[in-house]
Amino acid sequence: MSKNEEKGEGGEEDGEVMPSFSQPVRAKSLVRAKLEKPSVILHSRMPNIKVFSGTSHPDLAQRIVDRLGIDLGKVVTKKFSNLETCVEIGESVRGEDVYIVQSGSGEINDNLMELLIMINACKIASASRVTAVIPCFPYARQDKKDKTDSSEKLMAKWKNTEWKFRSRAPISAKLVANMLSVAGADHIITMDLHASQIQGFFDIPVDNLYAEPAVLKWIKENIVEWRNSIIVSPDAGGAKRVTSIADRLNVEFALIHKERKKANEVASMVLVGDVKDRVAILVDDMADTCGTICHAAEKLMEAGATKVYAILTHGIFSGPAISRINNACFEAVVVTNTIPQDGHMKECPKIQCIDVSMMFAEAVRRTHNGESVSYLFSNVPY
Repeated sequence: MSKNEEKGEGGEEDGEVMPSFSQPVRAKSLVRAKLEKPSVILHSRMPNIKVFSGTSHPDLAQRIVDRLGIDLGKVVTKKFSNLETCVEIGESVRGEDVYIVQSGSGEINDNLMELLIMINACKIASASRVTAVIPCFPYARQDKKDKTDSSEKLMAKWKNTEWKFRSRAPISAKLVANMLSVAGADHIITMDLHASQIQGFFDIPVDNLYAEPAVLKWIKENIVEWRNSIIVSPDAGGAKRVTSIADRLNVEFALIHKERKKANEVASMVLVGDVKDRVAILVDDMADTCGTICHAAEKLMEAGATKVYAILTHGIFSGPAISRINNACFEAVVVTNTIPQDGHMKECPKIQCIDVSMMFAEAVRRTHNGESVSYLFSNVPY
């Protein structure tokens, strides 16, 4: 009898039956393999993290990565002779969880274009997810079409009538949202949007962090008479912000109603509330030319306030802002570092800075690990 005949037609030897390599047996073996090593498979799907910085605020990006305990990603940004922006990502981002830190400050248009190019460069390099960390959102003040006179010429022509002209203005914040989405951003992290409805301009997740916890911490640590203070909003739009802070400090709040002739020019102010013999703390989301807060400070001192502080999330300080603050009656003008403040602090000793890099770092860490970010809405991570 031949050797093959001894094994039998199906390859049997000594009563042992060789397994058939049909599909059902293969499926069972695959299931068994997956059950044996689930942790390895899940771990391999967890992307690593890369944080890159644009040119607008490298100091904040460095503080974020220092807090996270990682190195800043390598990126080279340059401009051609015709001022076109060129970005080169200096390391692999394939399958990575990428975060790009770029604030809407300085040369806003160039920085915005740089951010869009960096997002797109990472996306087409097969990044798993690209998150834009934008501490100060650009064009946030252009969030609606205001009901205003179209020009001084038309206002003079119709000065004896009650006509109002709805301006033919763009909603630029919506345009920026569309540009970020088209560039490839999967997620946005920002702070104190000028108008919270901007979150609805996006079809991707937006985490709008609040500077309020850091502001409360600064007030309690640096204003000795904070229990005898009053929180003041320089306009009606910030009423919700100041009432939230006043409630958490258990103090009263006041409101200043203002009317504008045109942008960056305040016509009149009316104080609603009693500030006599109290420390007045002006709270707003941003200050540009500082005409509003300087006028408000004068109004508060005239009404009997003992001291006036200003606490702002985004200190833009353009045009005559620094000279106005130097000549105003502020004890201090406190801003966060969502915008670089080193130059402003050198020119004006009244300006002080609150570091919010730990809030952005914690938001990045929690987002990367799939944890909730809502803890940061009312707490400062230590």
